[in-house]
Amino acid sequence: MTKTAWMFPGQGSQAVGMGVDWSELPTAREKFAIAEEILGWSVIERCQGDEATLSKTLYTQPCLYVVEAAIADELQRHGQRPDLVAGHSLGEYVALYAAGVFSFEAGLRLVQRRSELMDEASGGKMAALLGFDRAALVDAIAAIEGVVLANDNSDGQAVISGTPEAVDQILATVKSKRAVPLAVSGAFHSPHMAAAAAAFGEILAAVPFAEASIPVLSNVDPTPSTAADVLKERLVQQMTGSVRWRETMDAIAAADITTAVEVGPGKVLTGLLKRAHRAIALVNVGTVADLPVT
Repeated sequence: MTKTAWMFPGQGSQAVGMGVDWSELPTAREKFAIAEEILGWSVIERCQGDEATLSKTLYTQPCLYVVEAAIADELQRHGQRPDLVAGHSLGEYVALYAAGVFSFEAGLRLVQRRSELMDEASGGKMAALLGFDRAALVDAIAAIEGVVLANDNSDGQAVISGTPEAVDQILATVKSKRAVPLAVSGAFHSPHMAAAAAAFGEILAAVPFAEASIPVLSNVDPTPSTAADVLKERLVQQMTGSVRWRETMDAIAAADITTAVEVGPGKVLTGLLKRAHRAIALVNVGTVADLPVT
């Protein structure tokens, strides 16, 4: 029996030109028009602009949400329906939309405010480690104040977040094949986002959540759930909590998923899953040409 999971990528997967071909389709074009009314600027214009502007948190997050939501809608129009959904950081909002937890408009307004709060964050640093000693990293984080494991992406890839001094100390302490400082304004997915998370929590509290039509794996607790109150609470925790993607991939495999579809630009999530669980078939839908033939 075939079981499918949809995975929605987050910040870092954006690319100039994404979404342009989708805007030619009537259903997607309507979504882009609604988004322009809400945001006050054109997603397609940002996606066709320069890379530096598109990579700003203020624009990246709404653009990814709109493009990925439009792709998810088209997949459903083509008769596709997942058995499980998950999203990496920002992608969790699209997963919740695809599962019917909130409307496209409500989700976009949340993402817009989230991007504004995160764009205003300052004073922190994030860095990615590739090919590192996990035990050494865990020990170093426990010993050094002011830094946390922000993204546990896979056995060989992680992102740390915290004060610049603490992050630099980790990079000097833990050996890795490659360490890459990230071009972000603050220490995302860490306690340093507490003030932003508190402000966002008040906004989130006013948004009604429906029971999910599809089980959702959340970043901070990758166990399947359809309960509206559970999914909202997990989203409240997401801004300061770690993205537990390594465990999310394990949960996808444990759910007997046979095919995983990355819905959105790039191939980051399928690349991670390929190395973690080779038996799962992988599909990428980032362009109109990737749509299944019906």
